[in-house]
Amino acid sequence: MAGELKTIGKIRTPYRSVAECPSHVDPQGPPCRLVLDEAFHDGLKGLSPGQDILVLYWFENVDRDNMVQTPRRGGSKRGVFALRSPHRPNPIAASVVRVESIENGQLAVRGMDCLDGTPLLDIKPA
Repeated sequence: MAGELKTIGKIRTPYRSVAECPSHVDPQGPPCRLVLDEAFHDGLKGLSPGQDILVLYWFENVDRDNMVQTPRRGGSKRGVFALRSPHRPNPIAASVVRVESIENGQLAVRGMDCLDGTPLLDIKPA
């Protein structure tokens, strides 16, 4: 694989532990913010409130070798690629959320499913 992965900022959420963190994005969930590093602020030009965006982020401190897991909500074991589990070979997460506002390099969104301070990888129109 060529190149390297570069973070563009952090995701601010109310969740400090995995136990608090929801297993899915909730459009009616608590307020969250995508906080971009200053070098990437210009990349937000053309995005607008009300728009749905695809957010890519990196789950830290996870088990990257567990290929079969039991879902958090229970049920039978499944392969990691059939789950939204953060424990995966490449812990890249993807969620679609709606932009509520954009100000000073920060996007207000709702209901992200990650811990406070999660590294932000990319944002794309959904």
